[in-house]
Amino acid sequence: MRPEKILDVSLSSDRNFQGDNGALRLIIPANERSVRRGLLTIKSGMSNLSLSQEDWSTVELVIAEVLNNIVEHAYSDSESGLIEAHLDYSHDTLQCKVIDTGRSMPNGKLPKGAPKDLTCNIADLPEGGFGWFLIHQLTRDLNYARHSNQNTLSFRLPFASKD
Repeated sequence: MRPEKILDVSLSSDRNFQGDNGALRLIIPANERSVRRGLLTIKSGMSNLSLSQEDWSTVELVIAEVLNNIVEHAYSDSESGLIEAHLDYSHDTLQCKVIDTGRSMPNGKLPKGAPKDLTCNIADLPEGGFGWFLIHQLTRDLNYARHSNQNTLSFRLPFASKD
């Protein structure tokens, strides 16, 4: 089956998210609709973790930014592509690895994600460019690698202790 014909989110689970452990593997077509459905699938799959609203918001924001950047930039010139995400939760940390075969990062490096100047009129506020700054601020151990035709982005999301 050609990737552009895949319409549904594919989800496999090595084990259920319960207690302090769990893993999800998600494969989605690289398009906006599939990213939205993928985020809903991740939220559903992680519902047993009892994350705080703040922690869930961080997961959703970071993963949405990463997936949307892949759709918008890595696959912008192609009609199809797939994104694979691995999420492993253990002891209040979510380890994430996202893989695609789109274009590489500019200069083969992660964007720095500098903060935007917001000291201007509301009408002059920038419309975008906040994503990489947020990703850098909210994640730990953020790494990017390109091997052959494959991009791999990995990072950790530490959560507040539930004690």
